[in-house]
Amino acid sequence: MEVNKELTEKGKRDKRLVEAALSGSQNAYTDLLNNYHDSIYFLVLKMVHDKREAEDLVIEIFGKAFLRLDQYTSNYAFSTWLYRIASNHCIDFIRKKRMQTLSLDQEDNEDGSQWSMDVKSENENPEQAFMHQQKVSEMRAAVDKLKSPYRELITLRYFDEYSYEEIADECNLPLGTVKAQLFRARALLNDMLEHSRHTFN
Repeated sequence: MEVNKELTEKGKRDKRLVEAALSGSQNAYTDLLNNYHDSIYFLVLKMVHDKREAEDLVIEIFGKAFLRLDQYTSNYAFSTWLYRIASNHCIDFIRKKRMQTLSLDQEDNEDGSQWSMDVKSENENPEQAFMHQQKVSEMRAAVDKLKSPYRELITLRYFDEYSYEEIADECNLPLGTVKAQLFRARALLNDMLEHSRHTFN
Protein backbone atom coordinates (compact mmCIF):
# COMPACT_ATOMS: atom_id res chain seq x y z
CA MET A 1 0.00 0.00 0.00
CA GLU A 2 1.05 3.53 -0.59
CA VAL A 3 1.83 5.62 2.48
CA ASN A 4 -0.60 8.50 2.95
CA LYS A 5 1.45 11.65 2.32
CA GLU A 6 -0.74 13.61 4.73
CA LEU A 7 0.38 11.46 7.65
CA THR A 8 3.03 12.75 10.03
CA GLU A 9 6.33 10.90 10.26
CA LYS A 10 4.99 9.14 13.33
CA GLY A 11 1.85 8.22 11.44
CA LYS A 12 3.85 6.84 8.53
CA ARG A 13 5.94 4.81 10.95
CA ASP A 14 2.81 3.37 12.58
CA LYS A 15 1.25 2.56 9.22
CA ARG A 16 4.37 0.66 8.15
CA LEU A 17 4.35 -1.24 11.46
CA VAL A 18 0.66 -2.10 11.08
CA GLU A 19 1.25 -3.44 7.58
CA ALA A 20 4.27 -5.42 8.77
CA ALA A 21 2.27 -6.86 11.67
CA LEU A 22 -0.55 -7.89 9.35
CA SER A 23 2.08 -9.62 7.20
CA GLY A 24 3.13 -11.69 10.21
CA SER A 25 5.99 -9.72 11.74
CA GLN A 26 6.19 -10.41 15.49
CA ASN A 27 8.65 -7.54 15.88
CA ALA A 28 6.10 -5.12 14.44
CA TYR A 29 3.52 -6.12 17.07
CA THR A 30 6.13 -5.67 19.80
CA ASP A 31 7.16 -2.27 18.43
CA LEU A 32 3.55 -1.05 18.34
CA LEU A 33 3.04 -2.21 21.91
CA ASN A 34 6.28 -0.62 23.13
CA ASN A 35 5.54 2.66 21.33
CA TYR A 36 2.14 3.11 22.98
CA HIS A 37 2.22 1.02 26.15
CA ASP A 38 3.01 3.86 28.57
CA SER A 39 0.54 6.36 27.13
CA ILE A 40 -2.26 3.76 27.11
CA TYR A 41 -1.37 2.65 30.64
CA PHE A 42 -1.60 6.20 32.03
CA LEU A 43 -4.87 6.79 30.16
CA VAL A 44 -6.32 3.62 31.68
CA LEU A 45 -4.95 4.33 35.16
CA LYS A 46 -6.56 7.75 35.08
CA MET A 47 -9.90 6.08 34.40
CA VAL A 48 -9.80 3.06 36.75
CA HIS A 49 -7.47 4.34 39.55
CA ASP A 50 -6.01 0.86 40.20
CA LYS A 51 -2.53 -0.17 39.03
CA ARG A 52 -3.23 -3.90 38.92
CA GLU A 53 -6.47 -3.46 36.98
CA ALA A 54 -4.78 -0.94 34.68
CA GLU A 55 -2.00 -3.38 33.80
CA ASP A 56 -4.48 -6.12 32.90
CA LEU A 57 -6.71 -3.75 30.97
CA VAL A 58 -3.75 -2.54 28.90
CA ILE A 59 -3.05 -6.12 27.81
CA GLU A 60 -6.74 -6.60 26.96
CA ILE A 61 -6.78 -3.34 25.00
CA PHE A 62 -3.76 -4.24 22.91
CA GLY A 63 -5.18 -7.71 22.40
CA LYS A 64 -8.45 -6.25 21.15
CA ALA A 65 -6.66 -3.72 18.93
CA PHE A 66 -4.30 -6.29 17.43
CA LEU A 67 -7.14 -8.71 16.72
CA ARG A 68 -8.88 -5.88 14.82
CA LEU A 69 -5.74 -4.53 13.19
CA ASP A 70 -7.09 -5.26 9.72
CA GLN A 71 -9.90 -2.77 10.43
CA TYR A 72 -7.49 0.13 10.93
CA THR A 73 -7.29 2.65 8.11
CA SER A 74 -4.82 5.49 7.76
CA ASN A 75 -7.69 7.99 7.54
CA TYR A 76 -6.94 8.47 11.24
CA ALA A 77 -3.71 8.36 13.19
CA PHE A 78 -3.06 4.93 14.70
CA SER A 79 -2.78 6.58 18.12
CA THR A 80 -6.28 8.08 17.76
CA TRP A 81 -7.70 4.70 16.75
CA LEU A 82 -5.93 2.96 19.66
CA TYR A 83 -6.98 5.57 22.24
CA ARG A 84 -10.61 5.22 21.15
CA ILE A 85 -10.44 1.46 21.67
CA ALA A 86 -8.77 1.98 25.06
CA SER A 87 -11.31 4.54 26.21
CA ASN A 88 -14.31 2.45 25.12
CA HIS A 89 -12.85 -0.68 26.74
CA CYS A 90 -12.35 1.14 30.04
CA ILE A 91 -15.86 2.58 29.95
CA ASP A 92 -17.26 -0.93 29.40
CA PHE A 93 -15.09 -2.29 32.22
CA ILE A 94 -16.22 0.41 34.66
CA ARG A 95 -19.87 -0.07 33.71
CA LYS A 96 -19.72 -3.84 34.15
CA LYS A 97 -17.86 -3.51 37.43
CA ARG A 98 -20.56 -1.21 38.77
CA MET A 99 -23.26 -3.63 37.66
CA GLN A 100 -21.46 -6.50 39.42
CA THR A 101 -21.53 -4.63 42.72
CA LEU A 102 -25.30 -4.19 42.37
CA SER A 103 -26.29 -7.70 41.28
CA LEU A 104 -25.50 -11.26 42.32
CA ASP A 105 -26.37 -12.48 38.80
CA GLN A 106 -23.05 -11.68 37.18
CA GLU A 107 -22.41 -12.49 33.55
CA ASP A 108 -19.10 -12.82 31.74
CA ASN A 109 -17.91 -10.00 29.50
CA GLU A 110 -18.83 -10.44 25.86
CA ASP A 111 -15.15 -10.73 24.93
CA GLY A 112 -14.62 -13.48 27.52
CA SER A 113 -12.15 -11.44 29.54
CA GLN A 114 -13.93 -11.70 32.91
CA TRP A 115 -12.98 -15.31 33.64
CA SER A 116 -9.32 -14.59 32.90
CA MET A 117 -9.25 -11.88 35.55
CA ASP A 118 -11.25 -13.78 38.17
CA VAL A 119 -8.92 -16.46 39.52
CA LYS A 120 -8.95 -15.39 43.16
CA SER A 121 -12.20 -14.86 45.05
CA GLU A 122 -13.13 -13.94 48.61
CA ASN A 123 -16.30 -13.57 50.72
CA GLU A 124 -18.60 -15.49 48.38
CA ASN A 125 -21.88 -17.15 49.29
CA PRO A 126 -22.11 -20.91 48.45
CA GLU A 127 -23.73 -20.34 45.05
CA GLN A 128 -21.14 -17.73 44.05
CA ALA A 129 -18.33 -19.98 45.28
CA PHE A 130 -19.64 -22.88 43.18
CA MET A 131 -19.96 -20.73 40.05
CA HIS A 132 -16.51 -19.27 40.66
CA GLN A 133 -14.98 -22.74 41.01
CA GLN A 134 -16.61 -23.79 37.74
CA LYS A 135 -15.04 -20.82 35.98
CA VAL A 136 -11.62 -21.59 37.44
CA SER A 137 -11.91 -25.25 36.40
CA GLU A 138 -12.95 -24.22 32.89
CA MET A 139 -10.04 -21.83 32.66
CA ARG A 140 -7.50 -24.38 33.94
CA ALA A 141 -8.70 -26.95 31.40
CA ALA A 142 -8.29 -24.40 28.61
CA VAL A 143 -4.86 -23.30 29.86
CA ASP A 144 -3.67 -26.93 29.87
CA LYS A 145 -4.42 -27.10 26.14
CA LEU A 146 -2.23 -24.11 25.33
CA LYS A 147 1.21 -24.67 23.89
CA SER A 148 4.33 -23.45 25.63
CA PRO A 149 5.22 -20.63 26.34
CA TYR A 150 1.62 -19.37 26.43
CA ARG A 151 0.62 -21.93 29.07
CA GLU A 152 3.46 -20.89 31.38
CA LEU A 153 2.82 -17.17 30.93
CA ILE A 154 -0.89 -17.44 31.75
CA THR A 155 -0.16 -19.64 34.77
CA LEU A 156 2.45 -17.24 36.15
CA ARG A 157 0.29 -14.16 35.59
CA TYR A 158 -3.21 -15.29 36.61
CA PHE A 159 -2.70 -18.28 38.91
CA ASP A 160 0.63 -17.44 40.59
CA GLU A 161 -0.07 -13.68 40.35
CA TYR A 162 3.39 -12.71 39.15
CA SER A 163 3.93 -9.14 37.97
CA TYR A 164 4.99 -8.62 34.35
CA GLU A 165 8.51 -7.80 35.55
CA GLU A 166 8.67 -11.00 37.62
CA ILE A 167 7.52 -13.05 34.63
CA ALA A 168 10.19 -11.44 32.46
CA ASP A 169 12.84 -12.37 35.03
CA GLU A 170 11.47 -15.89 35.53
CA CYS A 171 11.29 -16.64 31.81
CA ASN A 172 14.37 -14.63 30.86
CA LEU A 173 12.36 -12.65 28.29
CA PRO A 174 12.19 -8.93 27.44
CA LEU A 175 9.25 -7.20 29.12
CA GLY A 176 7.74 -6.21 25.77
CA THR A 177 7.84 -9.82 24.59
CA VAL A 178 6.10 -11.00 27.77
CA LYS A 179 3.27 -8.50 27.27
CA ALA A 180 2.92 -9.24 23.55
CA GLN A 181 2.82 -13.01 24.16
CA LEU A 182 0.36 -12.62 27.02
CA PHE A 183 -2.12 -10.78 24.80
CA ARG A 184 -1.82 -13.61 22.24
CA ALA A 185 -2.30 -16.21 24.97
CA ARG A 186 -5.44 -14.46 26.22
CA ALA A 187 -6.83 -14.22 22.69
CA LEU A 188 -6.26 -17.95 22.17
CA LEU A 189 -7.95 -18.75 25.49
CA ASN A 190 -10.94 -16.56 24.66
CA ASP A 191 -11.34 -18.33 21.32
CA MET A 192 -11.08 -21.76 22.96
CA LEU A 193 -13.65 -20.93 25.64
CA GLU A 194 -16.05 -19.36 23.14
CA HIS A 195 -15.78 -22.46 20.96
CA SER A 196 -16.41 -24.66 24.02
CA ARG A 197 -19.49 -22.66 25.04
CA HIS A 198 -20.96 -22.79 21.53
CA THR A 199 -20.29 -26.54 21.34
CA PHE A 200 -22.17 -27.36 24.54
CA ASN A 201 -24.97 -24.80 24.23
